[in-house]
Amino acid sequence: MEEFLEEIKKEFREEDKELKELEQGKQNMEEFIQMFKKAVKDNSYKERLLIEEFKKEIDRTIRRRLVETEYPSKSINQWYERVVMLDRNCRESKRKKKEVR
Repeated sequence: MEEFLEEIKKEFREEDKELKELEQGKQNMEEFIQMFKKAVKDNSYKERLLIEEFKKEIDRTIRRRLVETEYPSKSINQWYERVVMLDRNCRESKRKKKEVR
């Protein structure tokens, strides 16, 4: 039994390792979502935990804007759609500011 439990713990750590190493950085959200989907493809996360992990790894500005929205998304796919939209808006806004200068 002890060996079995150690094997399960090891398996979960390996799943989490790839996920924990993710960060959006300078990537656009579409690229990051593809990496995130790949990292969580074979794990057993429930929807709510998947959303929490996703929120941790995205850009702070986008995360803050999502939290400030009128209603929270219930599914990870809704999160993907909303962050892509926000990411595009943020990038467009930054481009316009640079053009004005």
